[in-house]
Amino acid sequence: MSAAEENAGILPGIDSQPLAPEITAMLAARPPFVVAFALSLLASACSESTVSPSATSATSAAPAVSAASSCEAADLVLHNTTIYTSNEAQWTAEAAAVLDGRIVFVGSNADAQRYLCGSAEILDMAGRYVYAGFTDSHQHLEGVGRRTKTLSLFGIPTLQQTVARIEEWAATIPEGDWIQGRGWIEREWTDEQRFLNKGDVDRFTASKPLYMPRADGVSALVNSKAMELAGVTGDTPDPEGGRFERDIDGNLTGYVLANAMNVFTAILPPETDEYLKDNLLRGLQSNAALGWTQTQDAGMSYRQVDLMKQLHAEGLMAHRVYAAIPVEEAAEMLSRGREKTDDDLFDVRGIKVFIDGTLGSRGAALIDNYSDADHNGFMNRTTKEDLVPVLHAALRQGIQIETHVIGDRAVRTLLDWYAEARDAVPRSEWASEDLRWRMEHAQIIPPSDQQRFVDLGVLPSMQPSHGIGDLNFAPDRLGPDRLGYAYPWQQLVDRGLMILGGSDAPVEVGDPRIEFYAAVARKRLDGTDGEGWHPELAVSRETALKMFTIWPAYGAFQEAIRGSVEVGKYADFTVFDRDIMTVAAADILTAENVMTIVGGKITYRR
Repeated sequence: MSAAEENAGILPGIDSQPLAPEITAMLAARPPFVVAFALSLLASACSESTVSPSATSATSAAPAVSAASSCEAADLVLHNTTIYTSNEAQWTAEAAAVLDGRIVFVGSNADAQRYLCGSAEILDMAGRYVYAGFTDSHQHLEGVGRRTKTLSLFGIPTLQQTVARIEEWAATIPEGDWIQGRGWIEREWTDEQRFLNKGDVDRFTASKPLYMPRADGVSALVNSKAMELAGVTGDTPDPEGGRFERDIDGNLTGYVLANAMNVFTAILPPETDEYLKDNLLRGLQSNAALGWTQTQDAGMSYRQVDLMKQLHAEGLMAHRVYAAIPVEEAAEMLSRGREKTDDDLFDVRGIKVFIDGTLGSRGAALIDNYSDADHNGFMNRTTKEDLVPVLHAALRQGIQIETHVIGDRAVRTLLDWYAEARDAVPRSEWASEDLRWRMEHAQIIPPSDQQRFVDLGVLPSMQPSHGIGDLNFAPDRLGPDRLGYAYPWQQLVDRGLMILGGSDAPVEVGDPRIEFYAAVARKRLDGTDGEGWHPELAVSRETALKMFTIWPAYGAFQEAIRGSVEVGKYADFTVFDRDIMTVAAADILTAENVMTIVGGKITYRR
């Protein structure tokens, strides 16, 4: 990385952490013809200087109150704006007042006058629009921070340039050390759209092992040196739930999928707690700058959990985090149980399970073969034998289950396993009837299985940006018939299901504007779409707002304390400089987050 790349962009108002360039690189991971447009989207979220509060909203001392008037106590008052509350009973308001981190008033400017007094910080939000705090219901916080410090291959338009960038980076790595990076994605290349292989990199990495996950994080490129160190040869069998890709002659290509990645991650050099803690902190800061007031971490290790507790104790939580532990650590989760801070900034309640791969890598488990391959993907990244005891224990201890499923075969199989577990454990032994088990991604759901979500009370956790990215190649993978129930957002809403909206960052950019736009427009970032994109499966803006506010709160058992602007709930707000509920769809993408408020505290302000 050049000195210019390293030093460009400072996250305003949050310890001057260098973040903007890497976020911009992520945003550039779009089709080449929109790269120029996409590179500008996040520049506003991480500007190079902090704008004074008076430039974004008038902050004033409370006016004097006459002896006859009554002054209601408040710490913070937002007024003279439109507040979208995500509360069906009061969808909009003009003002809100906060005391001790909780909302004490939601209503009109006139009725808010009694709070414009005393020691309250008063924010005149004219020209700004306030929303119930946005939640990313599927993210990987440590990875969001990590991408600010490692080789990023996002947004590179050709295979040739990607390999050249890897070669440039490899030259900076000492002999014998690992070459690492992430983010390559062949579907965006304009010269060759194929997976990277060891032949692309072996000539300049003979003495240095290489490990570079694809953008999806569920497959990776390794070189010959890495396979030598891992003991992987042509005779090595594919592991359950994974595959060592081979060419037509049966030779290893260096492209590995899912559980086949494990033998390489097991021999990567260890990382210090300080390194991981800094990644988590950077992730928190980056997210707050974009407007997220909570992220739900889909697979946070206990090592990271303990580091998060340190950040919380040090007062460095820029937003709330709700976490699920990887299934590999399920035994410890079942022993430790739920862990939560008193202020609800950090809550560990679930177990994350992985079943199949991704559609782009042809690893998603389909009922029928891929339309462009002679196989139907793979299952069993977690086997039924390993998972069933975890499901039974989760029922007895009130632990939430979140399962990665993408293909229709994976979806159907997990619905079966969920149902079998429910039937196997007597209701009298359940810790609660209110399970709220989730399926993460759930991209291809036949109509009959959509109804089973309803019947079993399973919550779909979906990422709209996956839809507008994958639909560039999904017609080739799935064919026209299956496209009719791929990324079927509106079909699920029509059945009364709450979709938990997320981003899957760092697989995707992790920007609430992109996710909201993708949900309501179902188009590429430049406003175009393609045959088979099914625009009728996009959702309304009211639904999209719920997908990123009150519905994720429900998905975390937190709808009584957050997720909407209501008296008694935590004062979590996202503030944009335009009304994303009414502007043209394209203008959603250039809205700027001007303030993030968590528990009544301003954690980011432009």
